[in-house]
Amino acid sequence: MFRTMRRNKQQLSEEKTIKILNEATNGILALDGDEGYTYAVPLSFAYSDNKIYFHAALKGHKLDAIQNNDKVSFCVVAQDDVIQDTFTTHFRSAIAFGKIKIIEDDDDPEKRLGLELLADKYSPNVDIKSREKEINSKLKALVVIVLEIEHLTGKAARELI
Repeated sequence: MFRTMRRNKQQLSEEKTIKILNEATNGILALDGDEGYTYAVPLSFAYSDNKIYFHAALKGHKLDAIQNNDKVSFCVVAQDDVIQDTFTTHFRSAIAFGKIKIIEDDDDPEKRLGLELLADKYSPNVDIKSREKEINSKLKALVVIVLEIEHLTGKAARELI
């Protein structure tokens, strides 16, 4: 179903690819947008247990696209150092393919889990009481989007392998 990597000597192990997902702070979600145009949107995210979590407003282009087609890809570039003298870059990246769903129900435990994972990643030094207050105040004003990964690959420049 999914293509094999052409330059497979540059393919990263699953462990190194997941490390990219855990350390990167943003990525690009690619969706089937309006009128046949691809819609690629930069997002903050959190990875856990073969899933990628995002949050979004209650309405918008992203949600419309997901409702029209639940198959997506998500790309993260963890390193991109331009090496001028050799006309190349030293890069590390990851791409996840899978199906995505929108969690609107405030009582769904996965909605809260997604928000807690995002808070853990982006506000690790904020005390738990403050984080809970923030999550509770925003819970009804947003949705959590979950990408269940079906295929994950990581790649790096030859010089970094």
